[in-house]
Amino acid sequence: IAHCYDLPRSPLAQTYRKGEDALILIGPEGDFSQEEVEKAIATGFEPITLGKSRLRTETACLAAVHTIHVIDNL
Repeated sequence: IAHCYDLPRSPLAQTYRKGEDALILIGPEGDFSQEEVEKAIATGFEPITLGKSRLRTETACLAAVHTIHVIDNL
Protein backbone atom coordinates (compact mmCIF):
# COMPACT_ATOMS: atom_id res chain seq x y z
CA ILE A 1 0.00 0.00 0.00
CA ALA A 2 1.46 3.35 -1.08
CA HIS A 3 0.40 6.09 1.30
CA CYS A 4 1.69 9.46 2.53
CA TYR A 5 1.42 9.03 6.31
CA ASP A 6 4.51 9.43 8.48
CA LEU A 7 4.76 5.70 9.17
CA PRO A 8 7.61 3.29 8.38
CA ARG A 9 7.60 2.44 4.67
CA SER A 10 10.10 0.79 2.34
CA PRO A 11 10.81 2.00 -1.19
CA LEU A 12 8.98 -0.08 -3.80
CA ALA A 13 12.31 -0.85 -5.50
CA GLN A 14 13.49 -2.57 -2.30
CA THR A 15 10.21 -4.36 -1.58
CA TYR A 16 9.39 -5.77 -5.02
CA ARG A 17 11.13 -9.00 -6.03
CA LYS A 18 11.90 -9.55 -9.71
CA GLY A 19 9.33 -11.70 -11.50
CA GLU A 20 6.78 -11.80 -8.69
CA ASP A 21 3.16 -10.81 -9.07
CA ALA A 22 2.39 -7.49 -7.42
CA LEU A 23 -0.78 -5.80 -6.26
CA ILE A 24 -0.20 -2.19 -5.32
CA LEU A 25 -2.83 -0.04 -3.64
CA ILE A 26 -2.57 3.58 -4.75
CA GLY A 27 -4.62 6.02 -2.71
CA PRO A 28 -7.26 8.39 -3.99
CA GLU A 29 -6.77 12.15 -4.08
CA GLY A 30 -6.19 13.14 -0.47
CA ASP A 31 -4.70 9.73 0.42
CA PHE A 32 -6.16 6.73 2.23
CA SER A 33 -7.64 7.18 5.68
CA GLN A 34 -5.48 6.02 8.59
CA GLU A 35 -8.01 3.21 9.15
CA GLU A 36 -7.74 2.06 5.52
CA VAL A 37 -3.94 1.92 5.77
CA GLU A 38 -4.10 -0.06 9.03
CA LYS A 39 -6.63 -2.53 7.56
CA ALA A 40 -4.53 -3.05 4.42
CA ILE A 41 -1.40 -3.71 6.48
CA ALA A 42 -3.35 -6.08 8.76
CA THR A 43 -4.41 -8.11 5.69
CA GLY A 44 -0.84 -8.48 4.43
CA PHE A 45 -0.08 -5.43 2.33
CA GLU A 46 3.38 -3.98 2.87
CA PRO A 47 3.64 -0.21 3.35
CA ILE A 48 5.70 1.29 0.53
CA THR A 49 6.84 4.66 -0.72
CA LEU A 50 7.34 5.80 -4.29
CA GLY A 51 9.75 8.55 -3.26
CA LYS A 52 9.83 11.82 -1.36
CA SER A 53 7.39 13.68 -3.61
CA ARG A 54 3.64 13.47 -3.17
CA LEU A 55 2.30 12.22 -6.50
CA ARG A 56 -1.11 12.52 -8.10
CA THR A 57 -2.97 9.20 -8.29
CA GLU A 58 -2.43 8.96 -12.05
CA THR A 59 1.30 9.64 -11.73
CA ALA A 60 1.75 7.28 -8.77
CA CYS A 61 0.29 4.40 -10.80
CA LEU A 62 2.69 5.05 -13.66
CA ALA A 63 5.66 5.38 -11.29
CA ALA A 64 4.82 2.05 -9.63
CA VAL A 65 4.33 0.17 -12.91
CA HIS A 66 7.51 1.66 -14.37
CA THR A 67 9.54 0.71 -11.28
CA ILE A 68 8.36 -2.89 -11.57
CA HIS A 69 9.01 -2.93 -15.32
CA VAL A 70 12.58 -1.70 -14.85
CA ILE A 71 13.32 -4.27 -12.12
CA ASP A 72 11.85 -7.11 -14.21
CA ASN A 73 14.02 -6.14 -17.18
CA LEU A 74 17.36 -5.83 -15.39
